Amino acid sequence: MPPRAPVSWTRAVLPFAGAYFLSYLYRTANGVIGPVLRDELSLTASGLGLLTAAYFLAFASAQIPLGVLLDRFGARRVESALLLVAAAGAAVFASSRTVGGLAAGRALVGLGVSACFMGALKAFSRLYGPERQASLVGWIMTSGGLGAIASAYPMAAALRITTWREIFLALVVATVAASAWLFLRAPDEGRAEAPETLSAQLRGVATVFRDLRYWRCVPLAMTFTGGFMAVQGLWATSWLMNVNGYGRDAAAGHLTGLNVAMLAGYLAIGLVATPLARREITASHIVAVGAPAAIVTLVLVVSEATPHTRALWTAYGAFSCCGTLLYTVNTRAFPIELAGRAATALNVSVFLGAFGLQWGMGGAIDLLRARGLDPAAAHRASFWALLVLQVLACALFLATARWARAPRSDTRREAPASAAGAYAPGERLTGGPT
Repeated sequence: MPPRAPVSWTRAVLPFAGAYFLSYLYRTANGVIGPVLRDELSLTASGLGLLTAAYFLAFASAQIPLGVLLDRFGARRVESALLLVAAAGAAVFASSRTVGGLAAGRALVGLGVSACFMGALKAFSRLYGPERQASLVGWIMTSGGLGAIASAYPMAAALRITTWREIFLALVVATVAASAWLFLRAPDEGRAEAPETLSAQLRGVATVFRDLRYWRCVPLAMTFTGGFMAVQGLWATSWLMNVNGYGRDAAAGHLTGLNVAMLAGYLAIGLVATPLARREITASHIVAVGAPAAIVTLVLVVSEATPHTRALWTAYGAFSCCGTLLYTVNTRAFPIELAGRAATALNVSVFLGAFGLQWGMGGAIDLLRARGLDPAAAHRASFWALLVLQVLACALFLATARWARAPRSDTRREAPASAAGAYAPGERLTGGPT
């Protein structure tokens, strides 16, 4: 089904951008309120990691069925309905007094916002032509970056005049409003004239999971992209307060710098990735440079090589955004009709990685403290373990570049654009973690 004539930008883009803003705000909010939760509810590092990471586990679990629902019912219906689940989760989170209740609330939020990025891509692919896709993805990623910024210093400022529970009750109202805005205002993008059967869709998923080039990306997606999300969403603030000795406001300022740099990085990728691809500088090349640079920056943070901590965390945010291009590297190996399932399959690994690392780092900190280490030393050991995993995954990705470079001729079918944007020869530009 060819794209329809473009509709109003305010109708087709802004409702999805607003929803993704909330999705990213929810994802990273515990980076600032985490220390408050820990003190108020006497949480261990493991407990704090678990309740924060519950978002990622629910999000990952939703990805495969989400693709089927989007194909069958359309983004407007599916995403607006799921946002009501997110609102319910925020209400549960705001009212809970136990770790289990808080984790259940976070899990409902993760499930509820699981369509906010993929739904936007699905809608845009049908509402606009291929020449508009890359810029539309850039705007959606920008709205997510703004959500991350709002979850840092602005949320820390809000905590000085109100409680975290009242903040989440306000988010309940905002999420219900976003759901209504999306359902009532966004256009119905329509569905494919002859959608695949459920069994055919599942066979496509199996094809992705059997391909070694998918598994080439998985370790780096889990440890690098998922690891960045775990650090950004919780452990960066914990490090800044427990190791560097900063107060909550100073830590939030560092996190704001990281998020602003991440936003700038996403914008830069949107501007330069297509021109670079035309010069045969592909997504793989960008990841091969950006991932090691981010890892080196985190090594400088953990080794406390310089007192200029704000600059290091800002650089870490700027370099880490290259992880979004792992989606491009992965989907390039598959025919165009499998691009969506290839992207959601990688999304599963990213969010499972974020869940495991966010919870696992907390568990490691608790274990090390029980063995006599002080909080700073426990944090250092946990971060060094993360870095070892990232170095191994990056080495595997770089070592397998030669055999993974060219897609098989029997699995690749050229087309003018993917669901996420126009692409240059040999490179499809898709979005980042949703």
